[in-house]
Amino acid sequence: MGRHRQDPVRTSSSTFQIDLALVHSLLEGQHPDLAHLQICHLGTGWHNTMFRLGDQLLLRLPRRTTAGPLIENEQIWLPQLADRLPIDVPTVVRVGEPTQRYPWRWSILPWLTGTTAEQVDMRTSEVQRFTSFLKALHVPAPANAPQNPVRGVPLKQRSAVFGKRFLWVDEQTNLITRQIKNIWHRAVEAPMDGEARWLHGDLHPLNVVVNDGAISGIIDWGHITSGDIATDLASIWMLFAEKNHRQQVIKSYGSLSDATLQRAQGWAILIGVGFVESGLTANSSHASIGAATLQRVAEDSLTLR
Repeated sequence: MGRHRQDPVRTSSSTFQIDLALVHSLLEGQHPDLAHLQICHLGTGWHNTMFRLGDQLLLRLPRRTTAGPLIENEQIWLPQLADRLPIDVPTVVRVGEPTQRYPWRWSILPWLTGTTAEQVDMRTSEVQRFTSFLKALHVPAPANAPQNPVRGVPLKQRSAVFGKRFLWVDEQTNLITRQIKNIWHRAVEAPMDGEARWLHGDLHPLNVVVNDGAISGIIDWGHITSGDIATDLASIWMLFAEKNHRQQVIKSYGSLSDATLQRAQGWAILIGVGFVESGLTANSSHASIGAATLQRVAEDSLTLR
């Protein structure tokens, strides 16, 4: 999707090898009218391998068992939400089916031109536009909406596993200040005080595409789920360097309780620490995203309202 990277917070060796020959075979068998287009490998993420197809399309193929249900959620649910969202999202153009050679469904998506948000500055006008996107997305979800065990859940459910990562980053860096520790503990204890709503579930700078200063798309909807909006609101501290912009998002969003803001800061810490850990162990470019997130949370503390 444009010039932006598709690297996740964490990477690992693939559990299923996906090469150009396999992709071309899948296209010939299921979408032969597209098989003549040039295929270019873009990157391998934690869940999917991506290829550019011609000038206008992107292929997204799960590379591990856990990714299969995620891409199906994306295929089923995102088209039902896309029309109400004020920012483009890559709804599926074609669906690929499993074969004897490849075990999961896969997607052909539109190509979105741009660069991921951590690499470029956004126009000031995008602050309100992103807020409008969040409000349009965060509507009550139906009872049969997909459930995700690690997104949109109470932070207490994440604290045991996260605690080990938190301690490791504390030992390796000076980012885990007493203030960050206090904010995290407040967030974990903050009550869940809102109904479950639709979430993107993975709304960090690598999944926000910017073209010429404007947000051109929100990508990677595999974690779409029903749950606590605080998970998505963590993006406030991940995307906006200026404190007044973060204040503007919160004010414009409206009707956010103190408990919700506390949980949102907790989610920003959780995700930020994940990026720092990734930056120190796998992908150095992630470290600056995580560090900036933690520093912004500490700067704002609970003074944003």
